[in-house]
Amino acid sequence: MKSFILAAFLLIIMLTATDISAQKTNPNNQADVMPVQSVDLKQYSGKWFEIARYQNKFQKNCVGNTTATYKLKEEGKFEVLNECLRKNGTVIDAKGEGKIIDKNSNAKLEVRFAPGYLAFLPSVWGDYWIIDLDPNYQYAVVGDPKRQYLWILSRSPEMKDAIYQNILRRVETMGYKPGKLVKTPQNVEVVKGSVIQKQ
Repeated sequence: MKSFILAAFLLIIMLTATDISAQKTNPNNQADVMPVQSVDLKQYSGKWFEIARYQNKFQKNCVGNTTATYKLKEEGKFEVLNECLRKNGTVIDAKGEGKIIDKNSNAKLEVRFAPGYLAFLPSVWGDYWIIDLDPNYQYAVVGDPKRQYLWILSRSPEMKDAIYQNILRRVETMGYKPGKLVKTPQNVEVVKGSVIQKQ
C-alpha cells in the first residue's frame, strides 16, 4: 500500500513538473505559430497592400502607402518589391528575393533584401510564414515563428473591420499581440510634412 501511495505521489510530481515546464515554454497555453496548409503561389503573386504591421527597423521611414509585390521566378524562388511613402513625400522601394522552404505547403518561405552576393549567408534570410490566408486570396497574414514580425496584407487598400477583428483573434491564439499592430495609412499623400488622406 505504501509503495502504491509513493508511486502515485511521484507520478503527481512528474505530471506537475511537466505542466510547469510546458507553461514556461508556452505560458498562455497558446497555439504554436503554424503556417497555413497550402498556398498557390501563382494566386499569391501580385500586389498586396499593407493594412497593419508590427513596427520594425527597416520600415521606420515609411508613413503610408506601403505595398508588397511578388513575382514568381524559376521554381522555388520569387521576386519581392516593397514600396512605401516617406515623410518627405518621396517613394522608396526595396527589392528582394524569396525562396520556398516547405515545398509541400508553400507556406514557409524565407526572404532576403541583402545583395545577391551575400545570399549564401543564412543570417541575411528572414522567416516569412503565411499563417492566415483568405480562400480567395483577398487577404494574407505573414509572421515568423519567433513572433517578432507580423504583417496583415490585403488585395485592396482597405479591409472591413469584421475581417480585421477576426484576424486579430486568430493571431492572438498563436501568441501574437494585437495591441502591437500599427495600422498603415493607404491612399495618402504628404503635404507640408503632414500625411493626409487623398480626396
